[in-house]
Amino acid sequence: MSPNSNTAAVAGALSLLTLRLDRLLRLHHTDQPISLVQRSALTTLVRHGAMSSGALAHSEGVRPPSMTRTINALAALKLIERRPHPSDGRQIVVAATRAGRALLADKVAARDSWLAERLSTLSDEQASLLRQALVIMSHIGETDTGASTEINGVSHATSVAISAG
Repeated sequence: MSPNSNTAAVAGALSLLTLRLDRLLRLHHTDQPISLVQRSALTTLVRHGAMSSGALAHSEGVRPPSMTRTINALAALKLIERRPHPSDGRQIVVAATRAGRALLADKVAARDSWLAERLSTLSDEQASLLRQALVIMSHIGETDTGASTEINGVSHATSVAISAG
């Protein structure tokens, strides 16, 4: 079943808006010493815990040599550490350090503060519509990837509970 022209237009507008919002969120917080690729790998380690470099490469969808460069850069900044694998002495695992966790927490706090400031200008009706749209957008994001979107610490799209004000 192919989408009708209205659905295709909404898809195009949503895609463009998502890209623009992502760019704005990144542009307003460029004081970080790491790239997007490095931040993604660090975020994975913070969310999922220590793992082998191969598992991290798989999780990030990159080849192991690329992940090795990312790991080396993050280790040089002391944002991750290498540890012996608990059951296989031939391998190592990488884990986020306290500094790595703090860097991400600062990034999230700054991003959320910037966005909350913009959202505070919405009318009650607009805020209500946006909360409804978040549920729908979370569902769309989960449909193809199986990934869970986290909103207000809740990682299930249908249980989004965002206060009205």
